[in-house]
Amino acid sequence: MKKIIYMDHAATTYTKPEVVKEMMPYFTEYYGNPSSIYSFSRESKKAIDIARERVAGAINADASEIYFTGGGSEADNWAIKGIAFAHKDKGNHIITTSIEHHAVLHACEFLKKQGFEITYLPVDDNGMVRLEDLKNAITDKTILVTIMFANNEIGTIQPIKEIGKLCRERNIIFHTDAVQAVGHIPVDVKEMNIDLLSMAAHKFYGPKGVGALYIRKGIKIDNLIHGGAQERNRRAGTENISGIVGLGKAIDMAVKNMDANSKRISKLRDKLIDGLLKIPHTILNGAIGENRLPGNVNVCFRFIEGESILLLLDMNGICASSGSACTSGSLDPSHVLLAIGLPHEIAHGSLRLTLGDETTEDEVDYVLEVVPKIVQRLRDMSPLWDDYLKKGE
Repeated sequence: MKKIIYMDHAATTYTKPEVVKEMMPYFTEYYGNPSSIYSFSRESKKAIDIARERVAGAINADASEIYFTGGGSEADNWAIKGIAFAHKDKGNHIITTSIEHHAVLHACEFLKKQGFEITYLPVDDNGMVRLEDLKNAITDKTILVTIMFANNEIGTIQPIKEIGKLCRERNIIFHTDAVQAVGHIPVDVKEMNIDLLSMAAHKFYGPKGVGALYIRKGIKIDNLIHGGAQERNRRAGTENISGIVGLGKAIDMAVKNMDANSKRISKLRDKLIDGLLKIPHTILNGAIGENRLPGNVNVCFRFIEGESILLLLDMNGICASSGSACTSGSLDPSHVLLAIGLPHEIAHGSLRLTLGDETTEDEVDYVLEVVPKIVQRLRDMSPLWDDYLKKGE
């Protein structure tokens, strides 16, 4: 099997061996149902409690404010629908942005059909929300603002603290989808005035199919899943003990190593960006520097299709994407790239490379050797490129 260079960490990460090791006993040895009253089940309950403490510590929350879910999308849906239905007597207006993950956008579309009013804030050409736009969008019917912490496609980090402060001043509940942020950049729910926050373990080297929702103490929210008393009567269903244990271990490791990993990965990211921008007619999407996720690179190559780039990269052993993994089957250009002002024909030529803890400088060098050749090959076959050359632009 040829060597694989994995540069799609925003889609998912592998589960680290230390995480798997800590999970294993809860498959075969400590398999008791945490809801049972006999002593054997206490090991399972204890493991969940430890994981809850770890998650809380990672974002400066209290353990009683952490609720485990089946992933980031469930956490987003619970936050948005739960707040909407619990506060519909106060108002029916929700504010979000045009670049959210589809777990948020589709939840909002569902609520619109239920009679809620949704405002989609625009973003600037770096994908940044303008606070003035948020201020102007708030009405006396606004009950929820949901704005992602960092964008999964272009890596732009939003001014979360300022957004949270504004919402707190206006007595509006603030939720942030922090799936791409947690474990990679500092997150402090108290300092940043966050009321609800979503995360997913598989984005920071934990297992798939498990996540968490932070709900600030005192926040009124309806349940999304009914049927049992688990998670303090708020999220029914027998707990995924091994997954929860893995989430706890993964977030603990991620936070402890965050500074060193972030500096190293940011350096590789900048090298990759600089190298790709040497290819003529290449556009960098998203913010730069500290306003960008450490491992995110997103560019557009004019005159070619992103899907063709991915196929040729795969033939060279490089795993990448053209946007969110959740929309990989779509032929439409990224809604995020359109929202930052790119025309369809340019947005179609996007490439997202996301780096991780195991990414090496040699791998970056290899990508910088392969990508220019692929781009040129595809342009040589492109009628758009041919027209461009004939016009002599």
